[in-house]
Amino acid sequence: MTVRTRFAPSPTGYLHVGGARTALFSWLYAKKTKGQFILRIEDTDRERSTEESVQAIFDGMEWLGLSHDEGPFFQTDRFPRYLEIIQQLLDQGDAYHCYCSAEEVEAVREEQRANKQKPRYNGKCRHRTDSVEGVNPVVRFKNPEQGLVVFDDLVRGKISISNEELDDLIIARSDGTPTYNLTVVIDDLDMNMTHIIRGDDHINNTPRQINIMKALGAQVPHFAHVPMILGDDGARLSKRHGAVSVMQYRDEGYLPEALLNYLVRLGWSHGDKELFSRDEMIALFDIKDVNKTASAFNTEKLQWINQQYIMSADPSDLVAPLSEQLKTLGCDVENGPDVIEIVKTQQERAKTLKEMAEKSLLFYNDYDEFDEKAAKKNLKAAALEPLEMMLSKFEALSDWSKEPLHQVILDTAESFELKLGKVAQPLRVSLTGTSVSPSLDATLFLLGKEMCLKNIQRGIEFIKNKISAQQG
Repeated sequence: MTVRTRFAPSPTGYLHVGGARTALFSWLYAKKTKGQFILRIEDTDRERSTEESVQAIFDGMEWLGLSHDEGPFFQTDRFPRYLEIIQQLLDQGDAYHCYCSAEEVEAVREEQRANKQKPRYNGKCRHRTDSVEGVNPVVRFKNPEQGLVVFDDLVRGKISISNEELDDLIIARSDGTPTYNLTVVIDDLDMNMTHIIRGDDHINNTPRQINIMKALGAQVPHFAHVPMILGDDGARLSKRHGAVSVMQYRDEGYLPEALLNYLVRLGWSHGDKELFSRDEMIALFDIKDVNKTASAFNTEKLQWINQQYIMSADPSDLVAPLSEQLKTLGCDVENGPDVIEIVKTQQERAKTLKEMAEKSLLFYNDYDEFDEKAAKKNLKAAALEPLEMMLSKFEALSDWSKEPLHQVILDTAESFELKLGKVAQPLRVSLTGTSVSPSLDATLFLLGKEMCLKNIQRGIEFIKNKISAQQG
């Protein structure tokens, strides 16, 4: 048997992290078993489905690298097939037309609630043979009235539901359009799904869908219902917890490999191992090892994982995504320093590429004024002569690379018999306007000779003006 899994999102919004984790689990299980992973778009909700949402799903899956073996299939292309099955169920006596109005059904349910009964359709039209003129009926599936629906969930174990708990669900609306619980069954059967991995919010649908499958004489696939993802506060993950769209994490400067690594650890583990390559995920993952309980999303943990991936990445792999972050901040990447040199300089210093870009703005935009605290502490009279010596030495340099730049700083400190910090910090404040920057040789190299000479002169002038003011 070839394992076949699927991811079947509804295009009514972006691809969120909960859906991405379900897709990842399905993708990993297919890859682990050398099976096939299918992408299906469940777009029968015509009012809420949008082309933008479809594209957002495609973009998210592509960015994460969760490529599909078949698809994408669209449910709206399969309406004739659904209508064919609806008619088949009617013909074989497993479905019937229901002429009850929505008001009638709700009145029955209100009465059931008042009597502390589970609200459900009472089967009024179950054995009806006549039609009602002028009323377009819905079609209901004739659910078995006795017995149990039993299935072995790969995550949650054996689940048993009494058929008495299930009412006759609508499989076609009064306008003839099929409903979710029918379309998903037909799709899964026609596409030969062997393993259906989805969120545990679908558990209540599963026994109903199994009964439809049995009515069609089909072999029931394996089910695995994965628990939901909670926010840090224990509530269901939502927009108020921060970025929940996959592409928003890209925009926030996370790497797809890091997000996948984090998502796979939300509900699954392999010993104490925290970091997994894609190949390791495939080799080690088993859907049966997924936890039954919900997992809490922890942004700090995601940032830590992302930082590990940034630090261990080949710098050339970070050039394109960092360039996008810099462009978003208005930097002229084409005419600025070599981005790969920025990556090498900042790789150990940032949790996200967005943070890396923000910390690299000094290499593209000159500062407007000195940080008051940094200037007061570092641009003092004692720093004037060392700065003037460094300016002279830098002007004379023909090789503007890190090693000779660093040597100028060392030589200056030695000439004045000063600790390196007494020379370095006034230089740093002069170059950047602040007391914080990457290593001075990297800062000098990335800023370029022209900018460095100009800014060191600014530092010198600041000190001279300060001395003049004090003397006056």
